[in-house]
Amino acid sequence: MRVTIRDFQKMTDEGTPITVLTAYDVTSARLAEAAGVDSILVGDSLGMVIQGYDNPVPVTLDHVIYHAQIVTRVTEKPLVIGDMPFMTYSISPEQALMNCARMMQEGGVGAVKMEGGEILAPTIERIVSAGIPVMGHIGLLPQSVHKLGGLRRMQGKDEVSARQLLQDAVAVENAGAFAMVVEGVPAELGRLITQRVHIPTIGIAAGPDCDGQVQVFHDLLGLFEAFMPKHAKRYVEGAALFKAALTQYAEDVRARRFPTIEHAVHMSPDVLSALFAEDDED
Repeated sequence: MRVTIRDFQKMTDEGTPITVLTAYDVTSARLAEAAGVDSILVGDSLGMVIQGYDNPVPVTLDHVIYHAQIVTRVTEKPLVIGDMPFMTYSISPEQALMNCARMMQEGGVGAVKMEGGEILAPTIERIVSAGIPVMGHIGLLPQSVHKLGGLRRMQGKDEVSARQLLQDAVAVENAGAFAMVVEGVPAELGRLITQRVHIPTIGIAAGPDCDGQVQVFHDLLGLFEAFMPKHAKRYVEGAALFKAALTQYAEDVRARRFPTIEHAVHMSPDVLSALFAEDDED
């Protein structure tokens, strides 16, 4: 049985941190589930770590639905959340509702995530009223990379912007979101936001005091070498390990050390004798 949004709230009420990890395919999803994470986010970060873009803006709804289908197909327990891509929920609440419905029906996810604070509250309320669970996302908004001037610009560092983020958090909660990602804010503000709202806060680059944490699969395993976010911890240098193994494979093939007779399927002696007999007759 999958984790539900009610489980999220219960964990927060009991003081149990929530673990969220991104995943996009069979391998990453199965590994995340085997590790026991509570939730998998099919994030628009796939634009960078899967598709090779510099930011998530080029990611489309069809892209996320495709990857969500894979993740939901091969997992059983984690709550799977589909990330709503750039401009799929910004034109109107009705446009957002239609696209979120596609994410639920076609992607098979249990909830959707969308970026924005006070300004997005009416849209969140409309979607929740239709029966679709929404995870909010405030602070650093990756889909606003061009407006912000980069993906690594911390938000809420001055009094005015910090107050706005506190207002955003309350507005997202009041609109009916079951949880919210808090990204790219000072640790102190992450703590204040968590204290201000009653729904779970899921931090990323927001300090240790949020109700849970979300990280990108490729960052934790050292698979994405373009840059290393300060907020991430590499638990293994995966890229280095894999490159060493693949280099050894290439060298073994060139030196005819692989494959060996041990890696082959062998023919029945009777069949082989018959083939040789035919050659002798010829």
